[in-house]
Amino acid sequence: MTKIVYVAADGTRTEIEAEDGSSVMQTAVSNDVDGIVGECGGSMACATCHVYVDEAWADRVGPRNPGEEDMLDCAASEMKPTSRLSCQIKISPELEGLVVHMPEAQF
Repeated sequence: MTKIVYVAADGTRTEIEAEDGSSVMQTAVSNDVDGIVGECGGSMACATCHVYVDEAWADRVGPRNPGEEDMLDCAASEMKPTSRLSCQIKISPELEGLVVHMPEAQF
């Protein structure tokens, strides 16, 4: 299990113990974390799981996957250099303590 920290747009922090191999989005949805919808179920067909990876974690999470940038262009909130689709971030022990910030809106 790997701890992931979700920070809502209002600053509220939620820490979840996530299963390695799952995604940041799957973990949020299955634990009722407000701010991540995951409408497409993780198939990278929407942008309702948009997050801003905390700058301290950006290098460890890695770059966007092919096609991810196109979906982020459709996101309801501003795309930033650390924007990612949380369905594309796979949880592993190396991400222990990962911090992601949710935008104000997903729709």
